Amino acid sequence: MASSTLASASAEAPRGHERGREGGLLRELRRRPSFAVSSVVALLVCAMAAAPQLFAGWFGAGDPRRCDLVNSGLPPAPGHPFGFDIQGCDLYSNVVHGARSSVLIAVLVTAGMIVIAVVLGGLAGYFGGWVDAAISRVMDVFFGFPSLVGMIVLLQAASAHNELTVSAVLILFGWPVLARVMRGSVLATATSEYVAAARGVGAGTPRILLRHVLPNSFGPVAVLTGLNVGGVIASESALTFLGVGLQTPAISWGVQLNTAQQYIASAPHLLIFPSIFLTVTVLSFVLLGDALRDAFDPRLR
Repeated sequence: MASSTLASASAEAPRGHERGREGGLLRELRRRPSFAVSSVVALLVCAMAAAPQLFAGWFGAGDPRRCDLVNSGLPPAPGHPFGFDIQGCDLYSNVVHGARSSVLIAVLVTAGMIVIAVVLGGLAGYFGGWVDAAISRVMDVFFGFPSLVGMIVLLQAASAHNELTVSAVLILFGWPVLARVMRGSVLATATSEYVAAARGVGAGTPRILLRHVLPNSFGPVAVLTGLNVGGVIASESALTFLGVGLQTPAISWGVQLNTAQQYIASAPHLLIFPSIFLTVTVLSFVLLGDALRDAFDPRLR
């Protein structure tokens, strides 16, 4: 009875330590200006994506599809700070509404990659043997294949070019990196004392995985995910710019940049303003991921 109680206490011991470490991480993050600034920008972009009409109406032109060809390509003017696009639509309103597609794809891709990485990486790291060998070989295939070429080929073959299609292709080529990190983290966690104690009191494999191994292995994956969000937004815009991602009448920064490349000399504002929003958004998520990585890694503090 005493040994069972001792083993149970050992299995639960990491929880108090984790709570103390989480408090220290929060204090560490609050002291970083890059975390504060990038968090505010990232939240603003997410709010813009969730309710673009609240931001697009600041200058009186809230409808991105209210167009007049008389204004085609005109530069910034009073009430229209970004000018007009080729269709004569207010560019500011279109840039604001373009955040929705980018953020939606980033959320779908991030969620999909996390689910696949946690499941496959967790199974490979915990069970090892043929399970690990099979999953690792599948990951090696994706690592050895040029992802950009694969994404372009699949998107060209797709009949629909919407957020779900682009997200599915990005997930397909993005999950192996997170899965490999998850596998390594699970390998380290599975040999810890509290996991051995949980086995000693008769805990089953599902309980050990869900209660002890996966929660204590997720930190590195969460940090890498923060870094990947900016990359996902940039990848979506790049694919759309190349003409294989989202297509008109979709409203996105990539579509706007794809259109702007034909009018760089005559209407440079078509390229400048979507590029600024895209760059600031990607940079904010990258800085946010860097701050999380530095806070989680004690060697970088």
